[in-house]
Amino acid sequence: MIYSFHELLWLAAAAIVMDLLVGDPKWPTHPVILVGRLVKWLERRLMPQDRGLRSPMALRLRGVLLTFLTVTASTATMWVIVSGADAVHPWLGYALSAWFISTTIAVKGLKDAAMLVYVPLVQGDLDTARQFAGYIVSRDTHDLTGKEAARAAVETVAENTVDAFVSPIVFALIGGAPLAMLYRTVNTLDSMVGYRNEKYIYFGWCSARLDDVLNFIPARLAGLLLVAAAWLTPGLRARKGWRAWLRFAKLHPSPNSGIPEAVVAGALGVELGGENRYFGVPSVRASMGWPERELAPQHIQGAIRLLYGACMLILMGLVAAILWTG
Repeated sequence: MIYSFHELLWLAAAAIVMDLLVGDPKWPTHPVILVGRLVKWLERRLMPQDRGLRSPMALRLRGVLLTFLTVTASTATMWVIVSGADAVHPWLGYALSAWFISTTIAVKGLKDAAMLVYVPLVQGDLDTARQFAGYIVSRDTHDLTGKEAARAAVETVAENTVDAFVSPIVFALIGGAPLAMLYRTVNTLDSMVGYRNEKYIYFGWCSARLDDVLNFIPARLAGLLLVAAAWLTPGLRARKGWRAWLRFAKLHPSPNSGIPEAVVAGALGVELGGENRYFGVPSVRASMGWPERELAPQHIQGAIRLLYGACMLILMGLVAAILWTG
């Protein structure tokens, strides 16, 4: 199963439309959920219980094995499924490829998750907003203020513009559903074991570094798309987004996440970053953007508008490329 670039353009465009219309159903058999279960199963078997076996080198080697096994299993499985479908009938192969690619992106899912924080904030129901914020961030959320809950949602939408949209589409355009799933597997590994805490700093090292490598180019493409989306969206400021990227992105601990966060902060005229708590332990990140406006629920909607703007720009680019190559 080898698709031409023209076919890959069609598959990526179809996947985006599927995601925008259907979203990301939380089925128990959803590919990304199955990948998460595999990660948990392998982690229980690879993470040594004996503290004497937890040297940094031993943990890193076990983490490398976790990454290799998970990525190989998911990518190979995807290739077998899609190739089998293609052997039955090419259109079945196209349909399954487009659907599987759509499961690696989550534009509608991001919007829906952020709105679950936005609606109770607007209604003054801070407890519910905290609860739903806890579903989309790993930080402590039980004592967030309204401003902090809004910041959590805005930062999630900004960062995941790369992880849940631009990166999967880039890899789908290179290698179809198998490569899109390879990326999504690495990203899932990073979200589960790629923490810099005592438990995972060595065991999750390989997953975190590989995620950084795979996101390097897509993050910069996402930054450009967000600046363009801000320029096309009334009330948002593209120039401030660009300036924030140049000034603040490098201050973020991630080589990639700081780019979309800085652009969104600058375009919205707010300040992101600051202190978060993880398991009760405070962690301070560099501020992104200038606090020209007080962070408020409406800025969640602003971040969503930027996400959808970037999505529409990519979709229009794919359609133009399809017409050009057709």
